[in-house]
Amino acid sequence: MRSCGILMHITSLPSPYGIGTFGKEAERFADWLKDAGQKYWQVLPIGPTGYGDSPYQPFSTFAGNPLLIDLDELVENGYITREMCEEADFGADPSYVDFEKVNRTKTALLREAFKGFTDDVGYTSFIIDERDWLEDYALFTALKDKFGGRPWTEWDEDIKMRRPEAIELYKKELAEDIRFVKFVQYIFYRQWDRFHRYCNKNGIQIIGDIPIYVSPDCADVWAQPELFELDERRNPSRVAGVPPDYFSATGQLWGNPLYNWDEMKKTGYKWWLKRIGKASDCFDMLRIDHFRAFDTYYAIPFGHKTAEHGTWEKGPGMELFTAIKHDLGDVNIIAEDLGDIFDSVKELLKDSGFPGMRVLQFGFNPENSDNDHLPHHYPENSCAYTGTHDNATIMQWYKEADEKSRAMARRYLHPHLFERLNMAFIRNVYASPSRLAIIPMQDVLGLGKEGRMNVPSTLGGNWNWRMKQGCTTSARAEKLRYLAETYYR
Repeated sequence: MRSCGILMHITSLPSPYGIGTFGKEAERFADWLKDAGQKYWQVLPIGPTGYGDSPYQPFSTFAGNPLLIDLDELVENGYITREMCEEADFGADPSYVDFEKVNRTKTALLREAFKGFTDDVGYTSFIIDERDWLEDYALFTALKDKFGGRPWTEWDEDIKMRRPEAIELYKKELAEDIRFVKFVQYIFYRQWDRFHRYCNKNGIQIIGDIPIYVSPDCADVWAQPELFELDERRNPSRVAGVPPDYFSATGQLWGNPLYNWDEMKKTGYKWWLKRIGKASDCFDMLRIDHFRAFDTYYAIPFGHKTAEHGTWEKGPGMELFTAIKHDLGDVNIIAEDLGDIFDSVKELLKDSGFPGMRVLQFGFNPENSDNDHLPHHYPENSCAYTGTHDNATIMQWYKEADEKSRAMARRYLHPHLFERLNMAFIRNVYASPSRLAIIPMQDVLGLGKEGRMNVPSTLGGNWNWRMKQGCTTSARAEKLRYLAETYYR
């Protein structure tokens, strides 16, 4: 069945609190998606972000980002007052997330809310049901505060190495801080559940995003070091990235620890089954970032400054997805298969049956050469995009591209009279054979450089775009609905 949706992270929603949340604006956006004939809302990873504010480097694979919590609901529940929210400083720019300011202000308000909280049945059930990851994450987060936010590899030796006596000592010392972290996660998942149900009730399915790797500074690596390629000092022996490609001439040095796949296999891939299971509870469909690493992954020696000198290693392949299917049944997965793709990766994608991705922006080049990212090549079993969170917006791309690429785009897209280029891109993606078409909201709005979400291999200035109030007009909804109906989506 053909369908379409919009890519926009929760943080990019309008709100009076400096960042998008699960509040009324999220529900209004779901209403707008319905009016626009959309069936999917794709978001970026929703874990707690750390250094660089990247949702792809969360402090936990399983925890939620406290910054997404709706403060209005906490006011309604009597945990904090309206005056507290109105007097707090979240930053003045409605088109920009000041993560440092929002984090500081919102954490203070959540601590105030915690003071007025007493355990209820929902909270008790939550901490029992989620204890497998919640206990370690709550202690990890409390310890991070105690050690001034430093990475766990720089903590005192006894707790860095998780010696049992140190674990017990800090659990007692930090008991109230640990309980605060659990409270925040309870509120997060309670609000997420409400938001998810609202979307589904209105016919909108949520596509979640799973980063292939975990952050080096996260609860998962600290709590289960044996599952990762670490040396005896718990430092990574090799790290993740990709070799030079169309995003970067020196490759992308992500720095994430690599998985110890031999150890993962011994456990029956238990950690991965929990990870996919948790994500399946939260989302209706999952996009797995950098899917190719399940077939072959790039390993860079720890300490290198660029990703130019690494080696390709063999991943778990279909064995992992067979285990997932056996344990969880059929999971709706989109495989991000962009970049330097070997034949073996294509074979894995075919064996898995998952749809891959096609990005129209990648189709245009100065050589005017035919390629897989032009819609006439899109297979039905694929998800088509104008661009992703890592791309320039369409309007920025066109402004900065060479004249030969622009000419190729104009000839191929053949914009209608008075049709803006971003809408010509959207129309061609909708017309493609792909069963699912996803458009970044910035391309729907026709934004330029100011709307770019992320520039790969750069730190700072990313992830902070916000949509201004009033952008979700009925006229824009009508245009998208018309295209959706025209191309039977």
